[in-house]
Amino acid sequence: MATKKTGAAAAGEKKTAAKRPAAKKTAAEKPAAKRPAAKKPAARKIPEKPRILLVAGECNPFSQTGGLGEVASSLPIAVNELGTAEMAVVTPLYECVGEQYRKDFQFICHINVPVAWRSQYAGLFKYIYRGVTYYFIDNEYYFKRGGLYGYYDDAERFAFFCRAVLELMPYMDFKPDVIHANDWHTALVPIYYKLYYMYAEGDAYSYIQNLFTIHNIEYQGRYDGNLLEEVFGIAGNQYFTLEWGGCVNLMFGAMAYCDRISTVSRTYAEELRSPEHACGLQDAVRRFEGKMTGIVNGIDTVVYNPATALALFEHYDATCPEKKVLNKTGLQKLLGLPEREDVPMITMVSRLAWHKGLDILKQAMTRIVKEDVQFVLLGTGEPEYEGFFRDLERAYPDKVRAIIAFNKDMSQKLFAAGDIYMMPSHSEPCGLGQMMAMRYGTVPIVRNVGGLNDTVHEGEDGNGFVCPVHTGEALAETTLRALAAYRDKPRWQAIMQRGMTEDWSWTASAKKYIELYKEMIANAK
Repeated sequence: MATKKTGAAAAGEKKTAAKRPAAKKTAAEKPAAKRPAAKKPAARKIPEKPRILLVAGECNPFSQTGGLGEVASSLPIAVNELGTAEMAVVTPLYECVGEQYRKDFQFICHINVPVAWRSQYAGLFKYIYRGVTYYFIDNEYYFKRGGLYGYYDDAERFAFFCRAVLELMPYMDFKPDVIHANDWHTALVPIYYKLYYMYAEGDAYSYIQNLFTIHNIEYQGRYDGNLLEEVFGIAGNQYFTLEWGGCVNLMFGAMAYCDRISTVSRTYAEELRSPEHACGLQDAVRRFEGKMTGIVNGIDTVVYNPATALALFEHYDATCPEKKVLNKTGLQKLLGLPEREDVPMITMVSRLAWHKGLDILKQAMTRIVKEDVQFVLLGTGEPEYEGFFRDLERAYPDKVRAIIAFNKDMSQKLFAAGDIYMMPSHSEPCGLGQMMAMRYGTVPIVRNVGGLNDTVHEGEDGNGFVCPVHTGEALAETTLRALAAYRDKPRWQAIMQRGMTEDWSWTASAKKYIELYKEMIANAK
C-alpha cells in the first residue's frame, strides 16, 4: 500500500526520480499523490463491456525482446477493435522507449511503493496509441538500463513493478474486471493481489479476476527462499505457497494464486503435462489443469502485410502473388547471390539456439545444400550456431548467406523473398514466424510441436510441410518433399494461396480471450 513519506524515503525518491519527457504536468509541481478516498464497494454486477488490464514486461513498439512484446501490442488492439471489451496495458518505462512517444506522454502522478523494507518512487504516465491506453511505470533506478532483462537485481526490479501496478491502479481511471499478467516478470501481480489487495477497503480492488498466461515455461523466476521477505516483501509463513523444487518459483506461485491460466496454443497446453516440455513444472500443470486453457496467438496483419510493408522490394498480395518473385531477386541482388527467379529460396529468421532446432538443421544442411537451392538465415544466438552458418556461407558462397544480426526490416525482406520458411523447433509454445511466413506466401517447414502443430498441416489441403520426428535425416527428407512440391507449380501455388488467405490476425484469438474474460467474471465469487 502507499506509505507516508519519511525524510529517508523522500531522499531516496530524489535519487531515483525519473527524468520525465515533456508532459502536461510534471512531478515537481506537486508532492506524491494521495490515494483517492475509498468508496464503499458497489453491489457486484456483470459488466456488458468488461475492462481488462494487461500487465507485461515488454510491449512493442516501446520495448521488445521477443514474442511477448508482439502479443502485448497486438492483443489489446484486436480486443478494442472488436468493441465488446476494453483493454489497457501497463508496462515499465524503459530507457529504450523512444522520444517520438515520450514527447506526448501525459504525467498522471507519482507515489512511493513498498518493496519489502524499501520505499521507492513510482511515476505514472499515460499514452494512447492505435486506440489503446498505455500506462508506463517510471523508476530510473530500476528501468534506465541498456536492456530489459538479465540483471543481478531482476527479482527486485519486477517485484517493484508488480507492486507498483497494484498501488497505482486507483490513479489509472481504469478499474479492471480482469488483470491479465504474462510470464514470470509479472507473476507477482496475482500473488500480491490475493495476499494484500483483494480485501482492501473500498472499491478500487473489489471483484477483480486474475488471468496468468504462460508464454514460455522455461523462464520461471526461480529464487532462493531468503528473498521472500527481503526482496518480495512476503511473510515467511507463505513460503509453502510459492515453493517448487526447493526454491521460490514465481511462475508456480502465479499458477497457484491466479483464477485462470492460459497458454499460447492448444498443443502447448497439452505438452506442459510432460517433463520434456514443462521444465520441472509438469506436476504443477497437472495440479492446476482444471483452470488451464490454450489460445493460439495471432499476428499484426497491419504491420505484416505484403501489400503495404515498407521494407519490401515489391508489394503483392494473394490476388497478384506473381510479384512476390521480385522480392527474391531483390534480396539476391542485395546479398550478392546469383539472381535467379527459378531457384527455390529457403529463408529462416530465428534466435540461434538449440530449442529452435538448430541441432537437426546443422545435420540436414549437409544434404540440403547439395540441391539446387539458396538458403538465407537472419539471427543471433549461441556462438556454435553463428559459427556454423558463417562457415557454411564460406563453403557455399553461391548458395548460402548468414546474416548474424537482429534486423526487423531485413526479417520482412526474408519473409517476402523466400519460397520456403525453415522453422524446425524442438519446442515452440506458439510461434509467430510460421504465420508471418504464410501471410507473405512463404511455405513453412515445421516440427509438429506447440503452436506449429496448431497452425501448419501437411496433406491434400495443407499449408506447409511437417517434420514428424526431431532428427536431421527427417528434416532433410521433409525439405526434399517441399522442394519436389515447389517444382509442381500448380500444387505449389495452391499451398501458397491457402497460407496467404487464412486469417492469421488477432481477431479470432481476441474473441476467444474475450470469451475467457467474460467466463471468469461470470464465475467470480
